[in-house]
Amino acid sequence: MAEIKVPELAESITEGSIAQWVKKVGDRVEKGEFIVELETDKVNAEIISEEAGVLTQILAEEGDTVLVGQVIAVVEAGEGAAPAAAPVAVAPTPAAPQAAAPTPAAPQAAAPTPAPVVEETSGERVIASPAARKLAREKGIDLAAVSPVDPQGRVRVQDVAAHGTAPVAAPQAAPAAPKAVVAVDESRVTIEKMSRRRQTIAKRLLEVKQSTAMLTTFNEVDMTNVMALRSRKKEQFFESTGSKLGFMSFFTKAVVAALKKYPYVNAQIVGDEIHLNNFFDIGVAVSTEEGLVVPVVRDADRKNFAEIEDSIADLAKKARDKKLGIADLQGGSFTITNGGVFGSLMSTPIMNGTQAAILGMHSIKKRPVEVNGEVEIRPMMYLALSYDHRIIDGKDSVGFLKTVKELLENPEDLLLNS
Repeated sequence: MAEIKVPELAESITEGSIAQWVKKVGDRVEKGEFIVELETDKVNAEIISEEAGVLTQILAEEGDTVLVGQVIAVVEAGEGAAPAAAPVAVAPTPAAPQAAAPTPAAPQAAAPTPAPVVEETSGERVIASPAARKLAREKGIDLAAVSPVDPQGRVRVQDVAAHGTAPVAAPQAAPAAPKAVVAVDESRVTIEKMSRRRQTIAKRLLEVKQSTAMLTTFNEVDMTNVMALRSRKKEQFFESTGSKLGFMSFFTKAVVAALKKYPYVNAQIVGDEIHLNNFFDIGVAVSTEEGLVVPVVRDADRKNFAEIEDSIADLAKKARDKKLGIADLQGGSFTITNGGVFGSLMSTPIMNGTQAAILGMHSIKKRPVEVNGEVEIRPMMYLALSYDHRIIDGKDSVGFLKTVKELLENPEDLLLNS
C-alpha cells in the first residue's frame, strides 16, 4: 500500500486546495503517473503516484484545503477496479434506518445525518481545515451550516465546536445557511467562488497598499526610434538568433541600466534595514486565466537581447500552460508590467511583494508632439513608475524614469551596452 501525500513545494507554501482529481477510485495507476492537481497560492502542482496499483481511497475532495504532508489518497497493489473499501463504507448506512425503525420520527431526522458525507462531494465545496472536517463528521454536523469566524469563510475547529455537539443540531442550524443565499437574487447575480490564487492576489495587493507609502510618477517616451530599429533589424535578428525581436527586451535593457544608476529603486525594506540588491532579476507580469503571475528573468544584466526575448517567451508559455514552478516566481528585484497589450493608455500599477518599485508600460498611440520647434505626429507611450516613497525619493524616481526614456529614445545606446 502506498499513501499519496501533499509534497513540500516551497518553504512559503504550507497548504493548498485540491483542484482536480485526474483518477478516480478503482482506476489503475502507474508509477510516476499524474493523479491529482493541487492548487497553491503561487502555482498549480501535479502530484504523482510513487507506486503502481489501484487507487482505492480518495481522502480529500476537489475544493478541499489540504496541508503539506497530509495523506490525500491510497494506492494498493492490484490490477482491477474493484475497491472493497467503498462498498464497506456504504454498508452501515442501510442499517441505520432499521435500528431507528421503532420510532417513526427517527428515520426522518436520521435521513439527513449522512449530510457530512454528502458535504464532501457537494457543489458547495465548503473551505475547511482537515481537523474541522474530521470533527464535523464525528459530531454529524453539516459544514455548510457552520458560521465561520474567518473573514475569508474558512471553517476551523473552533467554529465546528462552537456550532454545537449534538448531531441533531445540524438540521436546526441548516436554515441559517440559506439566509445568506436568499439575500442574493440569483436571476440577477452570478456567484462565483474565488480561487485560492485569486484570494492570494487580492490579499497581497491589499497588503502592499496598506504597508507601503506608494506613489506613482509618470513620463512619456517617443517610440519612433525603437520601432524603426526593430523594423530594420527584426528579420536579421531572427535569422541570426532564431528569436523574435520584441519591445520587452528593449525595456528590460533600459530598466537594468537605470537600476544600476539608481540602486535604491532596486532595493527593499527588511525590518529597519534597506537591502540594496546587487543582482537584476526582472519580473515580467503575465496575464493568465487564473490571474496575474510574475515569473522572473534571472540575471537580466548578463543576458543579450535574444536571451531576454527567449526567457520571456518561455516563461509566458509556461504560465499559460500552468507549468510554472516555484523557482520561476521567487526572488525578483523589480517588475515590469505591460497594460498596453490590453489597450491601457495610463495606469498606476501596484508594486509586487516586497519590491520597491514597478514600471508600467502602456499603449503606443500617435499624438502631436513638439520636435525641434515643430509639431509632429509621433508614436508615444506613457510610462508609470509606482514606488515606495519610504526608500525612494522623488529625485530618484524621476531620474529613473528619465533614464529609461532617454535610452529608449536612443536605442543604439542599449545595443552598445548589451
